Amino acid sequence: MTRTSLRELIYMNSYWVGLSFMWNGLHQLILPAVLLHLVPETQKNTYLGLLTFIGLVIATIMQPISGALSDRWHSKWGRRRPLILIGTAFDYIFLALLGWAGGLGWLTLGYLGLQLSSNLAHGPLQGLLPDRVPKDQLGQASGLKNLMDMSGLVIASLVIGRLLSLDESQPVTTIALIGLVLGICALVTLLGVREHPSTIRSTEIVATPQSSPEPINPKEKRRYAWLIASRFAFLIGVYDIQAFAQYYVRDVLSPPNPVKLTGDLMAVIALSLIAFAVIGGWLGDRVGHKRVLILASAIGALGCVLLLWARTPMTLLAFGSVLGAGTGLFITTNWALANALAPVAKAGQFLGLTNLATAGAGALGRLAGPLIDFFNNSQPGANLGYTMLFVWGALCLLLSAWLLRWVPLAHSLEK
Repeated sequence: MTRTSLRELIYMNSYWVGLSFMWNGLHQLILPAVLLHLVPETQKNTYLGLLTFIGLVIATIMQPISGALSDRWHSKWGRRRPLILIGTAFDYIFLALLGWAGGLGWLTLGYLGLQLSSNLAHGPLQGLLPDRVPKDQLGQASGLKNLMDMSGLVIASLVIGRLLSLDESQPVTTIALIGLVLGICALVTLLGVREHPSTIRSTEIVATPQSSPEPINPKEKRRYAWLIASRFAFLIGVYDIQAFAQYYVRDVLSPPNPVKLTGDLMAVIALSLIAFAVIGGWLGDRVGHKRVLILASAIGALGCVLLLWARTPMTLLAFGSVLGAGTGLFITTNWALANALAPVAKAGQFLGLTNLATAGAGALGRLAGPLIDFFNNSQPGANLGYTMLFVWGALCLLLSAWLLRWVPLAHSLEK
């Protein structure tokens, strides 16, 4: 396979900007703001948590199904882009329901439908990189993909945070902007990437005894499982705070525009995350990835504790950047250690297991919503639910560091 040009890598990854812009805008800003008009004030965290939990479960199931479907797709246009186009086309139906229909039922239908259609495109999109990029260039391509992911988050946080008003029960303008950004990014990928026509012969994979994956040794699996458990513990602590940040900002800080301040918070966390993700890779190579992961957990836990005392926009953003720094160190270093500890002959099997922690933490983290409402309502005005949220986050990050005691330092799991 010939090396992929930087221009094609940009074409290939541009759709991630649109997806990140859409989902970060919806989850962190739009859904929490719109639900305030549709659900009881005392149950807002519960509704937000349960709705997004169901949506993320759908995403977790749909992505591998659509990815496998694209593996066997036969078309003159290739095997990935047709499903990306179909999924994106249906996105606009469900975005219209979210923006124009009004009412909790229509909002739910639009959101859950969007999870189906978007992840119909998401699964095949993930297959473009291994299809089109040689193995020795996958690191560069993955780094560019992550950069575009984070860029979409930052742009969504700053733009939508200033465009969306808490008075809007039907965010027509904001949803229209999401549709525009998503469409432009999709077109760049669909028209810029040149897939080869896929035929039955080119996509059919014949299983042979020689190509069948070897069974995973129980000892290897147990040791790698501790790394996955550490990843899960860290991410569920971070995802909990991210999911309910807007309601915390609104109820505790009471700023004139909670949506804008929440957007600024997400942007600051993302920028800090990007900076320390780069530092984490450099530092891990020099002092050891496991040591950096412990440091990341300590810094992230400190950020959670500091956020308990955030009472002004400046302190909120400053303390949020501490949490972002810990998360940035963790994301890069955890992935590096996962690669270092995976047996070379079974790297695909082992690295695939890390998604259990990522997807599982994203979905289960939303179930904190009912607990936040329970503690908030038990003593109105004391905001005990949000105190619980940050304490829980700090404990999860410290648990992540503690679980690393069963993870080997650097030698391969095959030893």
